[in-house]
Amino acid sequence: MVPVAMLGILVTSPGQTFGVAVFNESLRETLDLSRSSLALAYMLGTLLAAVPIIYVGSLMDRFGLRASTTVAVILFGGACVLTSRVNSFTTLLLAFFLLRLLGPGTLAFLSGNTLSFWFHRRLGTAEGIRQVGTAGAIALVPIFHLWLKQHHGWRDSYVILGVIVWSLMLPVMLFLFRNRPEEVGQTLDGLPEEIQDDEAESAKTPSRVDYSLNETVRMSSFRVVVGGSGLFSMILTAVIFSLLSIFRDRGLAESSATAMMSVFAISMAGMNLVSGWLADRYPASRMLGVGLTLLATGIVFLLLMTSHWQGLIVGLLLGSAQGLYSGASGPLWARYYGRLHIGKIRGMLMTANVACSSLGPFLAGSVRDLTDSYDWILILFALVTLPVAALAFRVTPPVCVRRPILAESGSV
Repeated sequence: MVPVAMLGILVTSPGQTFGVAVFNESLRETLDLSRSSLALAYMLGTLLAAVPIIYVGSLMDRFGLRASTTVAVILFGGACVLTSRVNSFTTLLLAFFLLRLLGPGTLAFLSGNTLSFWFHRRLGTAEGIRQVGTAGAIALVPIFHLWLKQHHGWRDSYVILGVIVWSLMLPVMLFLFRNRPEEVGQTLDGLPEEIQDDEAESAKTPSRVDYSLNETVRMSSFRVVVGGSGLFSMILTAVIFSLLSIFRDRGLAESSATAMMSVFAISMAGMNLVSGWLADRYPASRMLGVGLTLLATGIVFLLLMTSHWQGLIVGLLLGSAQGLYSGASGPLWARYYGRLHIGKIRGMLMTANVACSSLGPFLAGSVRDLTDSYDWILILFALVTLPVAALAFRVTPPVCVRRPILAESGSV
């Protein structure tokens, strides 16, 4: 199930910012759009896509991961084919809406929930391995998309990408994917139930308690972690979407930007593995706080960047920040709030993330147009991250008033 979940992340690439960005100039020139119009279509499409995702969580809770993911794969492949036929701002807006809703929204959301039903004690490690799929996609997919565009044009490229999505995922859903380990005679972590119960008593994280969505959203821990995730979505989407322009403004070549992205992906992959291991052994709050602090530090380095090597440091800092935060937050949802309503809970998270990611590129582009520089938006990004980082260091597991729950080590 771990490689299946990794594949689920990989196939979302045609709708991810790092996948779409390769085709931006071709889309703009074909449709005769300005850069601001292209960014506006992307923002509106992404913002509209954020709204239905919470309902995807409800459908997942009702029909199960296998059925929900199969439908999402079929629709996402169709969205890729539809994208190849856009011919105006309106149809581009529709294409962006479907790509962002079904790929980075729905499929990424469902993939993110898969391992929560298969792991408990080892969930952090499993999530860390799954997140390596994201880093691998960031490193390799833009190169593949560029090759497709150069050899087949952007329209045929999206048709090919849709067929690839169907070809890779539909056989997996039919022959390999299962909702829970009980369906194949296994248990959480593959351990006997008596061992699971003993380890749950001594775990560093809360025991199995199921909170409803209404209970969860009232908890300060949920609001802080969602706020941190939203900042990562907004800031990193803005940086990646505008990366070539940012590097050009600082007199650096496009090759420096692609090198920065390679370092970003490698450091993110490495930190995902480390943070997943750490999440099974230490309080999540420490990693959440450090991750956000690294994000602010990386943005400051990007603001002051003047050389190729400084760009590589930016990639190292931002990739490590993303890997550390996602490694800590990935297993947190099931451990803090239970599995019964995890679809609705993580649906709310994904809605917030997608909405924030829609704002990042538009804010960066607007400030660039108004001030002829990205400096002010980068300063703002760094400043708003620091107070959330301070709050993240104080995140603790919820205290259950209905049943006993163990506090996280080092928490009150």
